[in-house]
Amino acid sequence: MRHKRSDFPEGFLFGAATSSYQIEGQSFGGAGRTHWDDFAETPGNVVRGETGARACDHYHRYAEDLDLVAAAGLDAYRFSINWARVLPEGRGAANAEGLDFYDRLTDAMLERGLKPCATLYHWEMPSALADLGGWRNRDVAQWFGDFTELVMRRLGDRMFSVAPINEPWCVAWLSHFEGHHAPGLRDIRATARAMHHVMLAHGTAIQRMRGLGMGNLGGVFNLEWASPADDSPEAQQAAARHDAIYNRWFMGGAFKGEYPALALEGLEPHMPKGWQDDFGTITAPLDWCGINYYTRRVLAPAPGPWPQVQPVEGPLPKTFMDWEIYPDGLHAFLTRTARDYTGDLPLYVTENGLASSDELHGETIDDPWRNEFLDAHLDACRRAVAEGVPLKGYMIWSLLDNYEWALGYEKRFGLVHVDFDTLERRPKTSYHALAEALKG
Repeated sequence: MRHKRSDFPEGFLFGAATSSYQIEGQSFGGAGRTHWDDFAETPGNVVRGETGARACDHYHRYAEDLDLVAAAGLDAYRFSINWARVLPEGRGAANAEGLDFYDRLTDAMLERGLKPCATLYHWEMPSALADLGGWRNRDVAQWFGDFTELVMRRLGDRMFSVAPINEPWCVAWLSHFEGHHAPGLRDIRATARAMHHVMLAHGTAIQRMRGLGMGNLGGVFNLEWASPADDSPEAQQAAARHDAIYNRWFMGGAFKGEYPALALEGLEPHMPKGWQDDFGTITAPLDWCGINYYTRRVLAPAPGPWPQVQPVEGPLPKTFMDWEIYPDGLHAFLTRTARDYTGDLPLYVTENGLASSDELHGETIDDPWRNEFLDAHLDACRRAVAEGVPLKGYMIWSLLDNYEWALGYEKRFGLVHVDFDTLERRPKTSYHALAEALKG
């Protein structure tokens, strides 16, 4: 890598991110069933029908994995807490084994000098709550608030930072409108309710944690730059509508107490009654804002019902996810977020990374594309900092190769290679390059 730690301001945090269902192993430690188990066991939803039952067995191997984080010279570890591991039915009696696991995990981070950065929901809705409507049911905000309070009464005194919900667009739109993630719905009414209730749950969790006296609370939003396919007014409108749905809905809700008109034009008729009265909760003040960024989308107008938008193939190089590599989008989002939404509030890049091929050369696992990708996006971060954006940290997705949701185990985002037969961990050349860069 051509970057080094000293290229960034003093105190700038570098970290790696993971999520519970993708690495822990859902069959261990008394965890309850989730809607991802249900989705994955339904034929046709996930490549080869693979599930997170074992995943990377982080549940038993967490010490080894945290040793890798520390040995890379990283400052922080962003992890998530599995709702169904703590509350197997989503409500009611807690699973002592689950709480004990996150207790041990937190202490293990601190013992290694790592800052624990928790996410309370990374997509593992307990099946018992999915049976009651999940994100379609307004009660989900209180269920999630109760879960938040239970967990943070146990762990909150040791957290560096906490965010309630990872990537609300994926939780709501990708999963309820496009049907690509659990619960796999394609229903505009369900989508409208999920789009609102995920924000209500976010604000409720923030309020509950404030009630416990906690600080350094933020929100994490996945953003995708929207580029029109051509200069026509129709393509410009398609890109603007995609931007409203994907990016501005969640940012606008959290920081402005409003949803964008271009998204409401299709969703408002399906919104839950009284939704306008919830912004007092949704806008619960935050201490920082996290941005997950991977790619851009090139948009064209489409026939048929709203939103009348379709992606078209762009000309840029792509990752193994077939996502365009567009570092300028990260710079644009950092500057736009500070300008339009957050002002002086600290920003963090909470996820950035790529799926790439691993090439075995003797005992070396080479992934040169990852170094180039990270360097290009760190360039974007440096430009934003130089322009006055209050960017305070950068986290790589992901520490480990893991369960990549509907794509099973075939897309590898990790700095560390995982053999999914033996579960052996082997750092890639990108890991070693990063460790060297962080020493500088």
